[in-house]
Amino acid sequence: MIVINLDVIMAKRKISLNELSERVGITLANLSVLKNNKAKAIRFSTLEAICEALDCNVEDIIEYRKD
Repeated sequence: MIVINLDVIMAKRKISLNELSERVGITLANLSVLKNNKAKAIRFSTLEAICEALDCNVEDIIEYRKD
């Protein structure tokens, strides 16, 4: 199972969903879907923008867990 740890990284960076949305240029609704592990896919450009805005690596956001 793929797990999105966006909420963890956002908490560590002390950034709100609103602020991240503005920095990345993604709607609050789409970020919320991603943050709540409801997303079925993510574009590399979106992932890159999130990593840049949060000053983190992809592996900080996306985690693979065996079921």
